[in-house]
Amino acid sequence: MTDTATLSNPTALDIPKRGMPVTIITGFLGSGKTTLLNHILSNRQDLKVAILVNEFGDINIDSQLLVSMDEDMVELSNGCICCTINDGLVDAVYNVLERDDQVDYMVIETTGVADPLPIILTFLGTELRDLTRLDSIVTVVDSETFTPDHFDSEAAFKQIAYGDVTILNKTDLADPDQIQNLEAYISTVKEGARILYSQHGQVPLPLILDVGYNNPEAYADLVQEEIEQTQQDHSHEEHHSGHNDHHHHHHDDQAHHPHEHHHHHSDHLDNDGFVSIAFESDKPFDVKKFETFLQNQLPQEVFRAKGILWFKESDLRNVFQLSGPRFDLQGEEWRTSPKTN
Repeated sequence: MTDTATLSNPTALDIPKRGMPVTIITGFLGSGKTTLLNHILSNRQDLKVAILVNEFGDINIDSQLLVSMDEDMVELSNGCICCTINDGLVDAVYNVLERDDQVDYMVIETTGVADPLPIILTFLGTELRDLTRLDSIVTVVDSETFTPDHFDSEAAFKQIAYGDVTILNKTDLADPDQIQNLEAYISTVKEGARILYSQHGQVPLPLILDVGYNNPEAYADLVQEEIEQTQQDHSHEEHHSGHNDHHHHHHDDQAHHPHEHHHHHSDHLDNDGFVSIAFESDKPFDVKKFETFLQNQLPQEVFRAKGILWFKESDLRNVFQLSGPRFDLQGEEWRTSPKTN
């Protein structure tokens, strides 16, 4: 199958809100998850796709696709939407399911240092199991930099272990021996692993969307544990609030929003010991000083960085990406007032 393959008969696909298919995209920092998401948005044919991310900046949506934006959702001119997971995964999913304008498919991007299991159990062990259908977990791997002890990250291991499909991305940057060793390692972690190969996240969408690879029975014991834990949590809450019953009279519309009782696994931002730092400035950088910093002063502990850079020597908006030892800088026209963030 070639990269020009498309979803089979996409115009005839009419998926109701109940049972909407969901694909979870996971993978370590810098593996190419965002690039894969953009590939999906660009090649999804007539499907209306909802992308759930932690913040809109994680997806490089072309300005011409942007129609409108509110606090939690971006509307795209191609019929797709992007929704943030600011207030919890369950709430974000309901924001999509309750739209009048029906969406066909949902794709969720985890953080690069997230264990995907809590997200999986959120779909299999909460009321979402009756409203959605977990289709597959797609794990993106940087073929050049990934190693079995990948920075001693438990999350990186679990991303491989729970993946229904593993995409070895950036194969153009890795030598054949590295790819072969990586395949062998993945097979020891995931028996019968389905492995695809890609450059720049380019994979035929029928190989990763609506494939039906996820097996809920494999998680049955874990789901039962989560249900029991949730029931204990609710029982504990009721025990401590029973003497203040008058505080729990809600508006009538509460009955239409059972998801307001947040599942304790909706928080998927466990960071495996990593710390994130944000920086912004309304003054331009000196390009030579920045280059010196990257080459000689950047701490080795900094593994992933991305942002928009403003250089006084350039009239362009510079999109900066750093992953491990590699970095990339792409210039484009400014769409806003220049600033670094």
